[in-house]
Amino acid sequence: MVRLLLFTLCLFLSVAVLAQTPSARAVRLYNKAMTYKAKKKTGLACKTMQKAIKEYSAYRDAYSALGQWYFEMHRFDSSAEVFKQAAFSCYGGKKDFSKPWGRSLIFSGDPTDGLSALGMGGQANDPERKALTEQAHFMIKAMNKPWADTPVDMRWRINSIYADMFPFITADTQTFYFTRWVRNMDLDFYFAKPDSCGGWLTAQNMGSPPNTPDQEIAQTISADGHYLFFTRCDNRSDNGWDQGGCDLYMAYRSDSVWSVPQSFGGTINSPAYEGMACLSPDNRQLYFVSDRPGGYGGMDIWVSNFENGLWQEPRNLGPKINTAGNDMTPFLHIDGKTLYFSSNGRAGMGGYDLYMCRKINDTDWTTPVNMGYPINTPYDDMSECVSVDGKKFYFASDRDSLAGRYDIYEMDLPEQLQPVPVNYVKGYVYDSISKSRLNYTSIYVINAKKGDTIYHFLSNRGDGSFMITLPVGGKYAFAADRIGYLEIADTFAFSDTDRYIQTPYERNITLLPQDYQRPLRDSMVLTVHFPRNSFKLTDSDSVMIKQAMQPWLSVKDIVVNINGYTDNTGTPIINEQLSYQRAGLVNSLVQSLGLGTLDPSAIHSQGWGEANPRFPNDVEENQSKNRRVEVIITY
Repeated sequence: MVRLLLFTLCLFLSVAVLAQTPSARAVRLYNKAMTYKAKKKTGLACKTMQKAIKEYSAYRDAYSALGQWYFEMHRFDSSAEVFKQAAFSCYGGKKDFSKPWGRSLIFSGDPTDGLSALGMGGQANDPERKALTEQAHFMIKAMNKPWADTPVDMRWRINSIYADMFPFITADTQTFYFTRWVRNMDLDFYFAKPDSCGGWLTAQNMGSPPNTPDQEIAQTISADGHYLFFTRCDNRSDNGWDQGGCDLYMAYRSDSVWSVPQSFGGTINSPAYEGMACLSPDNRQLYFVSDRPGGYGGMDIWVSNFENGLWQEPRNLGPKINTAGNDMTPFLHIDGKTLYFSSNGRAGMGGYDLYMCRKINDTDWTTPVNMGYPINTPYDDMSECVSVDGKKFYFASDRDSLAGRYDIYEMDLPEQLQPVPVNYVKGYVYDSISKSRLNYTSIYVINAKKGDTIYHFLSNRGDGSFMITLPVGGKYAFAADRIGYLEIADTFAFSDTDRYIQTPYERNITLLPQDYQRPLRDSMVLTVHFPRNSFKLTDSDSVMIKQAMQPWLSVKDIVVNINGYTDNTGTPIINEQLSYQRAGLVNSLVQSLGLGTLDPSAIHSQGWGEANPRFPNDVEENQSKNRRVEVIITY
């Protein structure tokens, strides 16, 4: 009797195992589908896998593969149908397939049914299941209160059959920049100009510079239109890859021509990823993305300040902004206060969502707010920008195509998500006598109520132009100075009626030359020249400085002015930095000589960048003469 029972049990188990074993034909179809997928013949792979499932309706591996393929293709409805069939066709299917089925339903825009599917099985404390539950609850709330406007695809004049992303509209609204993944091989910058009907003309490649055979991505233009910041990948250095696969680069525009881009160097760039830069309105704060050590997870947003001619050590924006996931694509509006970015580290609609927060002070921000539905979807929504008037919102999304095949969308931005109202002052700096334009003039904007400097701008290297963006409803003072000219100060105000004016407030700045009779005499005692990009003193330089200063060591009541200058190669920010460093070297050496009767405060050093060339910067010989530090003694 016992033997009969054991035989019956073994026979039953054998039949059960055979019932769950796919047939040889089903296995052949499965393997054939996997081969098609490996060859990137996804359509054939899916059709063949469907045949494998039809041949054997309980084929767990086939369901898993096909459902995942549909999910990766953003065919979430199809993915949900496959996993639903698996849940009811496979032994223990409800428990094993409840999570992928629920995830597919949630991403298809059906969070309520997705929650029901998740509840059919699995561990409640599973982190992914918990995250999907939070996502579903957020979606239900967001989809019940959608924004009135809907994002619209910008169509063929901007978008293409390739991925188009990282939109950026200039402050004057006359140029629309973006990144295109040309032929899915080369990332290049494109731009479009407005047409006469409120749209855009067909986009064109920006050409070289800045585009190269390397990968250029995530461009941004400074508010004054003078600087181009971007990410370049596949960067090799002399000793290998120590600068990292992707680094930040910068180009400068004189008149209408972009300079050859330059790397930011070791202060900003590192062996980690650095990219997706954006700049504060006064060009003095650089926000960017990096996965360098010291962050909170994957990609984090960092900031570096430009002080005393140098980009300072970057600072992480902290846990209020950054998460354990990826926090990317920062865009600081030209109001200087409102930050937009994308993240996949928070409960949201799914994939990358877009967020907004506002600056409280130099180091603190408000809690980021999810920008809601239908801006955010279960797809990847990222790389955003806002027009100067705060009304138009542009971003990239792969909601209507395969994963990673981004198009650029636009919509009217809800008032709750708009930045602080701003307007901008635009003009040129002139010599008040000769009427010639003055480049590289420092313009300081001062809060008239508090008296503190809030922005520092430079007029353009080529045409002496400037553009300053400021919040409306305030009164401001400004001061302008340039070497060889008298400083000027004045005030201006933007009333509330200036809100979102499309035409700028035009105002030129005129400076008087220093033509008054000086009561003192100036004597240039020495000039120190430097090689290109160098800020080191040679032994002979040190000896020359000591010899030139020796006669003045015991002279009373003198003032020592140490001025650093560069040629016009590179960009003004880097040149300002170099000139500061060179002047600082000479200053340190002069201080060490012990001018016994001279108060150290009477020794002044200043970096003027390329502002005061002795010779035309047309050939290397003249450029080398302009790379100098001058020591002038007033007595």
